[in-house]
Amino acid sequence: MSHKPRIAENPGVRLLDLKSSSKPFFIVASVEVGNTTTKCILTATNMDEGKTYLVTKTVKMTRDVRPPKEGETIFGRTLNGIELTRESVSELVKNTLIEAVKKANLDIKTDINFVVRSTGVVAGFDTPEEVGEFIKALADGCLLAGVPPKNMTPPMGIDNIPDKFRKHSKLDKVFFDGAVASVLPPTGATGVEIVANEMEGELATAGIKEGAKWVDVDFRNPCMSMDFGTTLDGRIISPDEPYAKTIGNFCGFAGAIPDAMIKGTGSVDKKVGTALDVFKDVHTDKLTLLLKGKKIHEYAKKALEYIIIEKVPENRDRYGSVPVNPKAAKEINVVLIGCDVGVNGSDFDKLSGIGGEIYDKFGLKVLFAVIDEVMAQVIYQLVNVAKEEGLVFPETTIGITGRAGISGDKAKLALKYLDKLGLHEKIEENVVFVDDGLARGAAVMARCMNSLGTTFNPLGGHRGGRCILGNRIKLQNK
Repeated sequence: MSHKPRIAENPGVRLLDLKSSSKPFFIVASVEVGNTTTKCILTATNMDEGKTYLVTKTVKMTRDVRPPKEGETIFGRTLNGIELTRESVSELVKNTLIEAVKKANLDIKTDINFVVRSTGVVAGFDTPEEVGEFIKALADGCLLAGVPPKNMTPPMGIDNIPDKFRKHSKLDKVFFDGAVASVLPPTGATGVEIVANEMEGELATAGIKEGAKWVDVDFRNPCMSMDFGTTLDGRIISPDEPYAKTIGNFCGFAGAIPDAMIKGTGSVDKKVGTALDVFKDVHTDKLTLLLKGKKIHEYAKKALEYIIIEKVPENRDRYGSVPVNPKAAKEINVVLIGCDVGVNGSDFDKLSGIGGEIYDKFGLKVLFAVIDEVMAQVIYQLVNVAKEEGLVFPETTIGITGRAGISGDKAKLALKYLDKLGLHEKIEENVVFVDDGLARGAAVMARCMNSLGTTFNPLGGHRGGRCILGNRIKLQNK
């Protein structure tokens, strides 16, 4: 039985409406420096209806960041070894942000209401200090682009909120207490001590909550989010009310797996090449799947022998290149679930070998079909480990974002495998695939920081339940 995946895509919005003083569009710029791509995505939430629209998107390859200049300190590297300095990152951020705002015909000072910055590169860093430097570099870039500092921090009170949004802000009733879309980060920690890309997981979860609104999936708590960028991040959320807890985190490799297989073909750069360089959303045709189906499954099985998906062992301080602290996670009842290739990528060359062999014998179409099969089974195994660990509840919905989880035929295949777990009667009504989860999450984060809620169309609270504003007021007034 073939399941039809629910894939969320936001419609666009007219410049005339954005500029209209009568329409309360809250415009957010999300700036994200990832291991493979650096993006600036502008979204606009119509506060009268609580729906978020895509304004524009600018995407650059992170590897094109300028090389370090003399006297600059290299504070980190991308997964492919591209050297980064505070100055080079801030320039990359500045240029990407300015380009996106210009493309949208907007003014960075007067039209952009809030800027949220995030990064996935920290997964490969060694120390919290390096992570701190990176976060500062992102802020530097926004300031250099002309973003007013007040548009990057939560407002102190309702008077600091622009007039046209005041009636939508609940800042006089509730304050921002760290919960984004009614989910608390891992308690007793910032979360980063447990897994380096916890902030990415937070944004991806919030972004999937927003994206699910477009395809009629109620992705409120309890839920499970997985973001398949170059590295893997995501959260598993409890059914608690009014705020749910983070009870699990995903980490390790994601898009790096197809990247390794593509590097073996020789058609991309052996060091910094990615699947994105050759993938133009080519769906493998039915004839290829029919004629080569057996081979596709054989090769996928071969590749999966080198991919390890498990609860992260307590003796690891890195898992799939991501800094982790499984002992600290255990103390606060958070389960870390990881995806590795050998130990911290030690078997990537084996995946490259398999990719090269498929390409030489059958070409790119079959290779992409194998990649789709492999990643769909990775999704299935991650959910299966979460189920075995007792983290999946009867009403848990699953959300997937990121290039290595939603491109090609991955969504359709993932549903086929997830159905075997018997989690829901109609699996397609309980799984949502969302593009740009991080950017959407940035828009949600900005709204949470400004207490801009839509009680009639809530993002927070329990699946099927009502808005939790009343419960939050009670909780904060205790």
